[in-house]
Amino acid sequence: MSTDFIAEPMARSFRWRFGRGQIEILIALLAALPLVVFVLYPLWMILRESIHHPDGRWGLDYYDLYIRDPHFRQALFNTLTVSFWATLATVFIAFGYAYALKRTKVPGKWLWHSVILLPLFAPSLIQALGVQFLLGRNGIVNRYLGTDIDIYGFWGILISNVLYGLPHAYLVLSVALSGADARLYDAAKMLGAGGFKRFSSVTLPAARYGILSAIFLGFAINISEFGNPMVLGGDYNVLATEIYNQVAGQANFHLGAVIGVLLLLPVLLSVVAEKWIARRQTTISAQATPYRLERSWWVDGPMLFFLGGIAIAIIAVMGVVVVASLTRLWPYNLSFTLQHYSLDVPGGYGALWVSLKMSLMAAAIGVVVATMGALIVQKLSSRLRQVLYLLSVVPAAVPGMVLGLGYVLAFNNLSTPVYWLYGTVLLLSLCTVYHYHAQAFLIATTGLKQIDGGLQEASQTLGASMLHTTRHVTLPLIGPAMLSISMFYFMHSMVTISALIFLVAPGTTPAAISVLLLNDAGNLPQAAAFATIIMAAIISVILTVKGLAWFGGRFLRQRRVG
Repeated sequence: MSTDFIAEPMARSFRWRFGRGQIEILIALLAALPLVVFVLYPLWMILRESIHHPDGRWGLDYYDLYIRDPHFRQALFNTLTVSFWATLATVFIAFGYAYALKRTKVPGKWLWHSVILLPLFAPSLIQALGVQFLLGRNGIVNRYLGTDIDIYGFWGILISNVLYGLPHAYLVLSVALSGADARLYDAAKMLGAGGFKRFSSVTLPAARYGILSAIFLGFAINISEFGNPMVLGGDYNVLATEIYNQVAGQANFHLGAVIGVLLLLPVLLSVVAEKWIARRQTTISAQATPYRLERSWWVDGPMLFFLGGIAIAIIAVMGVVVVASLTRLWPYNLSFTLQHYSLDVPGGYGALWVSLKMSLMAAAIGVVVATMGALIVQKLSSRLRQVLYLLSVVPAAVPGMVLGLGYVLAFNNLSTPVYWLYGTVLLLSLCTVYHYHAQAFLIATTGLKQIDGGLQEASQTLGASMLHTTRHVTLPLIGPAMLSISMFYFMHSMVTISALIFLVAPGTTPAAISVLLLNDAGNLPQAAAFATIIMAAIISVILTVKGLAWFGGRFLRQRRVG
């Protein structure tokens, strides 16, 4: 495919002529440069810090020192254990939830779908706060039922991680279960297969790649989760909290880098496996007969109770945070008050403005970077396309804490040309942009693949340049995908913690991290109030943007008709 939409203006700006091959290489290098600076270079600095000694030697001494430490081996064992069980529980629950919505006729599907997506609108640690308010030492269950539940440690991390990971696994499994060929079910039924046999011999095999993708995605999320273990971990150390303790608590960057590399490896393997599995996912053929849902209360009834139980758990854990923020002293004095929203802490609401500014900047920068990257990859020749595509999806395998630590090592150095970025909101935005770059890039790529190539060919046949076609045909057609990318970046920038925990500075502390700091200080009511404010801000902005997009689309349609 052609690169004229970029090559033409570039070629005119030079006095000498480049061949098409040289221009493609130049374009690929320019597109790869930000990824090298903001992804590969920080990762190299972490690797360098883990094997380079102050006396100039290179070696694996730090790895040997840490691996011999029983404390580290226990943290590694804890991480793998809680991640394994949390992943299995998440996928099992998410599969049942997706199956109920896609393969049964339960009522109120839009409501159940909306409820399971609620954790996406809040920082990950809001689940930990909710579990703490319900089941903690001073939680409402222990206080009013006289129980002695100790939620701190393995079980607290497990429950909060499952609730946080549910919407991610659910979205993957919803796609896997959304389509089915009725001919397979009819054939199984004619052969005498009962309901359970059809489920085990047709439904599960058809969804196996989606299930495996959800497993690897869930494991990558669980093993690198930071907020929930910080709140509910107690003495149950995991790698994510250990790297924070080594760097922030003891300024031990060498051992922090070692843990970062070790944390990177399982996430990298999980992401590679998930991508390989996703490519093997089969699609429904054009000759397939649409699967028709049939009402059966033997199935719909239990599924309805299952949906209700999971929805109640999600609403209870998130709702109790909102309720606690409105009570005078949880759980001793439950009288209504707004005093916790005064945020009488250093910075006050300034952290919210930092988050809003950072998130809006990330949305603006991210949509440009992801869309331009997808456009360039689509136009390049096959070999360059493969290299740039691989570089674009690398961030998916990098845990947020590892990337954040890499930014400290890479940019907190006077010899670095972009040292001026350190300690600014712009660097927080760039860290968020490249932390989630792979997902945004894939959204843009999917949007471009859905465009009929004949439209672009028709535009060029009529004499339009590639640049004109891109501006007036391609970009308008992928407008919905670009809006989705912007909202994706805004939401994740508002709630991310792990990627930014090492980059905060006075005056540039995001709201989500302020919630964590308030919790560490023991000010749980104000932590709950700030978490509620974050959720309200995200929902308000998304509803506003969607409303404006709807009215804008309606106005344009009326204008065309008129």
